[in-house]
Amino acid sequence: MANQLLRSGTSIGANVSEAQAAQSKKDFTSKMAIASKESRETSYWLELLIATKILPEAHLTPLMNESNEIIAILTSIVKTSQLNTQN
Repeated sequence: MANQLLRSGTSIGANVSEAQAAQSKKDFTSKMAIASKESRETSYWLELLIATKILPEAHLTPLMNESNEIIAILTSIVKTSQLNTQN
């Protein structure tokens, strides 16, 4: 689980970084959408760590809150980007 969490968590930043250097609006949207999916996967692994009691919930709650904020931000960016690409 730790390896999966590490992979998905670091993938978010990598895809956002790639999106900033996107060659087109469509490429930007695609990279941000991948980052959004990876953020949801990261949240899943955090939820699983809580459910299995591998780590105390009190330690993971701040990370879950931050994860939810990142999901909301990336989802908003993707939706706005999709609307702007259509116009």
